[in-house]
Amino acid sequence: MIFTEPRFVLFFLAVFALHWALPSHRARKVLLLLASYAFYAAWDWRFLSLIWVSTATDWTAGRMLARDPAPISRRFWLVASLIVNLGLLAVFKYLGFFVESAAVLLETLGLPASMPVLEIVLPVGISFYTFQTLSYTIDVYRGLLAPSDDPVDFALFVAFFPQLVAGPIVRAVEFMPQLVERKRLADVPFRASLGLFLVGYFKKACVSDNLSPFADRVLSDPGAFDAASNWMSLAIFHVQLYCDFSGYSDMAIASAAMLGYTLPKNFDFPYFTTSVRDFWRRWHMTLSFWLRDYLYVPLGGNRGTAVRTTWNLVVVLVLCGLWHGAGWNFVLFGVIHAILLISVQWWVRIVPAESVVRRTVHLLGPLITTFVLMMSWTVFRAESFEKNGTQLSILFGGSAGAEALPAILWWALALCVALHFAAWRLGATPLRRLPDVLWAAVYGVAWAVALGLAAVEYKPFIYFQF
Repeated sequence: MIFTEPRFVLFFLAVFALHWALPSHRARKVLLLLASYAFYAAWDWRFLSLIWVSTATDWTAGRMLARDPAPISRRFWLVASLIVNLGLLAVFKYLGFFVESAAVLLETLGLPASMPVLEIVLPVGISFYTFQTLSYTIDVYRGLLAPSDDPVDFALFVAFFPQLVAGPIVRAVEFMPQLVERKRLADVPFRASLGLFLVGYFKKACVSDNLSPFADRVLSDPGAFDAASNWMSLAIFHVQLYCDFSGYSDMAIASAAMLGYTLPKNFDFPYFTTSVRDFWRRWHMTLSFWLRDYLYVPLGGNRGTAVRTTWNLVVVLVLCGLWHGAGWNFVLFGVIHAILLISVQWWVRIVPAESVVRRTVHLLGPLITTFVLMMSWTVFRAESFEKNGTQLSILFGGSAGAEALPAILWWALALCVALHFAAWRLGATPLRRLPDVLWAAVYGVAWAVALGLAAVEYKPFIYFQF
């Protein structure tokens, strides 16, 4: 089930009512754990076993890390956790990709290749909860977190349904302490939570789901459309991707808050950034910070030579690309962003901060960043390199088709940008000042508008595939 479906609303209302009706804190946690498993089983109950394997592995590893202080033993349990979790991720997400790539390579070299490609269904959210459980074991190993004594608490940390399938990626040091004390209904920020859920719903159901068919039409056959429509499709996907993913994060954070739990912020208006480096600090922040703290810094970060720092960035961004999907287009996406980040680093080092050129580029930063992001999305979204090449050719003057998207979509995109800018500058401050009765009336009208604008067809969130 997805957050924009009526059945999720019914599911959440039932969980919400039972959760706050139960007097026992432990009973509430058991309820949330069972509800989380039921939520995941609605996708495919068979893959619950993978969550249980990761849960059992990392809970055991954490206990053993605390029990045996010997360095060799501690490294063994850390490596065991890494092998099990990354092994499951590799098999279910990447095995078919690597087998197929190896077969293509052998054929290119003129060698016979009859390697079977395994058709393995990708368990929804496996990349998210794998990184989540790994953060626990690594933090326990580093001495930043005491291992959990309660398997129910740890299992709930892994499977908590609001963020289970598409983040935010929650670390144990952020979530586990929240499981200690009994929650109070009086502490729930209902206004902020309900408002955030509505914002997320509007982004997903009203903007992303309504725009996606137009982007899909062009990106599935770019050669059939004129240049203006190809540019429009990139602008649409630029908006669609943000609204889809940030909309899910908003609804996840809001749902958790109404149950008494705090999830980390995942987006901070990334499309108003002045550089690609700033973009990655404000886009899918929980992934960016995870890669920084658990991969980039351990590799050496920027503490070594310029060559070593460059290498570290390339490794991290290529793996970031692969995290998004098993395909060479995602590898290329990572390489492109590594080049962009390296270019920004050298630009900052070489060009004086007070120079006219530096100030001009900074002033034009949002436009430049938007352009390079849209170009990188062509690779990210590409169904094949052939179609990607066709679209790039059309964008920069190559022969194009005759079909065209409705010109009114430009006005729809302009309205989206205006609303986004208003949210960036004003936030929810004006609404917070309204009396309760007036706020409820405005909220009801807003929901009526949102439901009227919502797409008829429910579409899975884009990041479910990751």
